[in-house]
Amino acid sequence: MYAVEVRDHVMIAHSIKGEVFGPAQKLHGATYVIDVCLMRKELDENDIVVDIGLAIDTVKATLASINYSNLDEHPDFKGRRSTTETVAKWVFDKMKAAIAAGKLGPSASGLARMKITLHESHNALASYESDI
Repeated sequence: MYAVEVRDHVMIAHSIKGEVFGPAQKLHGATYVIDVCLMRKELDENDIVVDIGLAIDTVKATLASINYSNLDEHPDFKGRRSTTETVAKWVFDKMKAAIAAGKLGPSASGLARMKITLHESHNALASYESDI
């Protein structure tokens, strides 16, 4: 499987309800470094997985709606815990929709799988991976 990864970051605020989250129940900030890994079995006619420039632009556009925001107030997280895992799945779903809408160009039609990894610190990360 061939893969291309692009990276961006967002700065968010949120609180995560539930005793298991300890001090994270209080409103706090986080800077997530987000890796988007796009995979396909064979390269396209240009010998690429996908246009990296379009991938970078699409990730940036996808993340714009949560950057510098409080996820507790974001409509997509209403009534949900904004754990690192659920934010990774949110990015996956938004990127999948962007791919379906043609935002990554014609090469994206051959994409088979995607993995979203959110680094919440230098020693902790969470991810979501699935076929697309």
